[in-house]
Amino acid sequence: MPDSSLVILIVIILLAIGFGLVNGFNDAANAIATVVGTRVLSPRNAILLAAVANMAGALTGLEVAKTIGKGILIPDAMCNLTVIAALLSVIVWGAVATYLGLPVSITHGFIAGLATAGIAIAGTEAVVWGKIAQVGSSVAIAPVLGFIGGFLLMAVLLWLLRRLAPEKMRTIFGRLQWLTAAFMAYSHGKNDGQMPIGVITMGLVIYTGNTGLWDNVPFWVIILSALSISTGTIIGGWRVIKTLGMRVTTLRPVHGFAAEASAATVIEVASHFGIPVSTTHCISSSIMGVGATRRLSAVRWGVAGNIVTAWILTFPICGALGYAFARLLQPLLG
Repeated sequence: MPDSSLVILIVIILLAIGFGLVNGFNDAANAIATVVGTRVLSPRNAILLAAVANMAGALTGLEVAKTIGKGILIPDAMCNLTVIAALLSVIVWGAVATYLGLPVSITHGFIAGLATAGIAIAGTEAVVWGKIAQVGSSVAIAPVLGFIGGFLLMAVLLWLLRRLAPEKMRTIFGRLQWLTAAFMAYSHGKNDGQMPIGVITMGLVIYTGNTGLWDNVPFWVIILSALSISTGTIIGGWRVIKTLGMRVTTLRPVHGFAAEASAATVIEVASHFGIPVSTTHCISSSIMGVGATRRLSAVRWGVAGNIVTAWILTFPICGALGYAFARLLQPLLG
């Protein structure tokens, strides 16, 4: 029977909005880190650009939302308890990571929390392991593609423009970076921006019992989710922007252009196939690849190591939190 508790549905919607806000603080902030780091745009203008582009991305396509909403757990394990536990886990970790200035994958944090919440109430058979394996492979492949793409594109640009005066190059790519920054933020919205959409639709399906909602997601759900991420971006994740845009390597407009273009392309392709990937992983690795074209020492590998460590810790931390929250809430919601 569908869960008839309207109060719990409202709680899920509110937590999904909180999820979107944290996503805006962290993931959406790193989407514009390069354009701020190269000083092409002021933080304020970059955040406004990202907010608009994120909303546009979230409004186009629902493949990732469907993967998140009905691909991670079997239908019998998808309930209010697992959804709420997963949301709480990623909100807590996302807020802590943003405070520490660490770019992390909000997407993968939610998936980890949802999977372990399902295990907590229904055992390991609750998880669709094939889908988890697909997401896991993207964790390894996307950063590699981002690094290689950033390195190769930057190398090609440097060779093609080797006779161009530095000031002329800065002017050209300063203008082009407006486009790639918008593309990066748009691709984030199209992938990560669909997370709250999937979550709220999950809540509605549980509440109504109408699985047909996955094929006809209410427009208000899409708008509310897009607004939550855009609002989070406007409020700002300056600590994350500073880490990626200024501390990993020295960036000029041509470097920002190459990093954004390669990372956004990887994310866009993944979104087309409904694969949730991390904006954080893609842009961070692209920045490292771009920096490595000068020399390996141009990348501050200590900072890069901290970022990678945060990537890795996201899974066990959100997994443990998701399991713990599910156990704690089970007497109330089970």
